[in-house]
This record gives sequence, C-alpha cells and structure tokens, in this order.
Amino acid sequence: MKLKLIQVAACFFFLISFSGAVQAQTELPADFGAKGALKDSSITFDEALIYAIQDEYLAQARYDAVIGKFGNIRPFNNIMAAEQQHISALVSLFQKYDKQIPEDNAKQYVSAPGTLKEAFNQGVQGEIDNIAMYDKLKTIPSLPEDAQMVFTQLGNASKNHLRAFQRGAVRN
Repeated sequence: MKLKLIQVAACFFFLISFSGAVQAQTELPADFGAKGALKDSSITFDEALIYAIQDEYLAQARYDAVIGKFGNIRPFNNIMAAEQQHISALVSLFQKYDKQIPEDNAKQYVSAPGTLKEAFNQGVQGEIDNIAMYDKLKTIPSLPEDAQMVFTQLGNASKNHLRAFQRGAVRN
C-alpha cells in the first residue's frame, strides 16, 4: 500500500510539474512584430502599423508575464504601463487612417522566464529589436508625418526602456 501511495504521489507530482511547463505558448511567427519588420524588405505603411502594434502587444505581454511570476517590480511595472501608452498612440494612427486594428494575441507567444536575470536580458533584447524596428519604419517612403513622429517618439521611449533593463541586468 505504501509503495502504491508513493507511485501515485510521484505521478501526481509529475503531472503538476509537466502541466506548469506546458503553458499555452506558441512559437512566435517569423512575420510578427519587430522580428517580422526587420526581415521584411519592402514595408508598406499598413504593414508598418501592424508590425509596430504587434511588437508593443508582445512587449506588454512579456512584462505582464514577468510581473505575474516575480511580482509588481520595477522597471517592469512602469514599462508595462508605458507600453499601453505606445499601443494607444498606434491605435490613434489606425483610427485616423481607417485601418483595422489587429487583435492582441501576443500572450500566446510568451511565457515567464525562469529567473529575474533572464527577464532583464529578454527586456534588453526586446527593446533593441523594437528600436531597430522603429528606425527602419521611419525610412518608409511617403510615410505620413504624424506616423513619422509617433515612430520617432516610440523608438526614443524604447531607448529609455533599454537603459532601465540594462541597469537591471547588471544588478541581477
């Protein structure tokens, strides 16, 4: 009886551990967000808007996962709030130019990192990619002036986020 109880407990522990590891995460598509924009050789204004909002959705989902695992810590909580402002700025462009706003499905592409150090390093890489994306999007021919301004502002904000994550990565 004791052996059976140990086997059942081990099986239960395995199932609980395994279910936690199999979070609802799907591999990030190659044409999503900054990674997609950086690979795309001829981006239209419509595509630029989509890449930009996807990347902001993705950043917000990443930081939400970090906060969910490690608590409401800085700078993740501050930057997550800033990502919502970035999304709002992009939504304004979608609305002004009568474009369909993509669904926010970014949570399916993220999971919480194992350590806080990993979280900071992922934040660093995410912001590097985001900055590179906005630098590229600003060069689109015939880009409306207001979109140029929004892309510039969001890229500049990401530079601040990058510095915050770099400081955190050094400390952790």
